[in-house]
Amino acid sequence: MKAVILAGGRGTRLSEETRVKPKPMVEIGGQPILWHIMKIYAAHGVTDFVICLGYLGYMIKSYFANYFLHRSDVTIDLGSNEVVYHNSEAEPWRVTLVDTGQDTATGGRIKRIRPHLDPNEPFFLTYGDGVSDIDLSRALAFHRQNGCKVTMTVVAPPGRFGATSLQDDRVVGFREKADTNDSRINAGFFTVEPSAIDFIDGDETWWEHEPLEHMADRGQVAAYRHDGFWQPMDTVRDRERLEQLWQANEAPWKLW
Repeated sequence: MKAVILAGGRGTRLSEETRVKPKPMVEIGGQPILWHIMKIYAAHGVTDFVICLGYLGYMIKSYFANYFLHRSDVTIDLGSNEVVYHNSEAEPWRVTLVDTGQDTATGGRIKRIRPHLDPNEPFFLTYGDGVSDIDLSRALAFHRQNGCKVTMTVVAPPGRFGATSLQDDRVVGFREKADTNDSRINAGFFTVEPSAIDFIDGDETWWEHEPLEHMADRGQVAAYRHDGFWQPMDTVRDRERLEQLWQANEAPWKLW
């Protein structure tokens, strides 16, 4: 099973960092948040990734192209042009890096990577800027039981996020702001059937708008409730909080 990570946005609210690097490459504990997200999936046995690139995507390509070098001791023989690696800590991951366009919307990015997906198997989908202690194995089991095209993980919201309207385990609508104590918001961890991509028109389509709304109208978006830790990295303050948790060895998302 594959995990698709949306890593092409500009991260304008974190411009102190993202002027010089893509948001998924902003570091927590000396490693890009993208690495942390991938480690969450790998902890549940998912090691095949498709990463949707856009803004400064070449930096993410360079990171993975040199991953083995950066995480190993090396002996370099300049005369023979030979490199010998020692004590490698490289991850056993398969990573497909796809340039999905500088200004493509989230839905358009998903549509562009469809050739890299198994048409007969669901895939995980998430954003390249949020971490959680979500139990992905349970989320997948829930998805397989509910028979929907999409399962969206929902969490209790901080006030600044838009909320979902739920009936039992189905998403039936979306609201700009949470207005009740039992409101839930999109946490950005999805399980998706490939047929859901049929609801995406093209590059200008936002996954969070027409595709999810149209599927929700048809009862095809299930809500997987997560009551544990979830934190997006939208601002410098968010990054600092994640860094503090990591340095204190209290990072809830460290499942490995």
